[in-house]
Amino acid sequence: MNPTTSDVVGAQDDEQWSADLTDDGPAGARAVARLREVVLRATRHQVWRLRDLLPGAGAGELEDLAQQCANDAVISVLRQLPTFQGRSRFTTWAYKFGVHHAGVAVRRQAWRHREILLPDVITTAVDNSSTPEAILGATELARAVEAALVSDLTAHQRRILLTLVVEQVPIDVLADRLGTTRNALYKTLHDARRRLRASLAASGHLDTHPDRSIP
Repeated sequence: MNPTTSDVVGAQDDEQWSADLTDDGPAGARAVARLREVVLRATRHQVWRLRDLLPGAGAGELEDLAQQCANDAVISVLRQLPTFQGRSRFTTWAYKFGVHHAGVAVRRQAWRHREILLPDVITTAVDNSSTPEAILGATELARAVEAALVSDLTAHQRRILLTLVVEQVPIDVLADRLGTTRNALYKTLHDARRRLRASLAASGHLDTHPDRSIP
């Protein structure tokens, strides 16, 4: 399939972005300013989209947060510029940096005064409005999950899984509190889920095929 005119123009624009942003002269400064406009649109959009997480913040504070996030996003884009592969338009790629930085910043702000307890046990609740058969099945599954958490997961895996999945603590926030990285927590969470699925499958409570409904 032959490339369309828009594809060719888009590729040329992307090449120009890369060339300008690596220029040490006036062209580079202008490109950085244009880049900041792109990511600022992203950070403003994301901060305002998530503003309900910061109920005490006024418009000025939200704008300051968006501006700070835009600065951080520009630095990240410039640092990651060699990794840009042209799979999307450059502006689309850069916009995602703004969305990410703003999302992380808002969640950190929202949790900055909240205590994270790292629970070691799960509290289960069964819907008593269900049929007796459904209640029995849910109770048995809950007990199997509790047993698997205790017997098949390490204490660290159990706490990380419960904190991220049950308590819904943002992974960026938890990484900050524990002094670790997102990737390390993702690895722990992946291993915990894999062990939990294997245990539930072995006890007959889960099909051998992966079930996306199981955390």
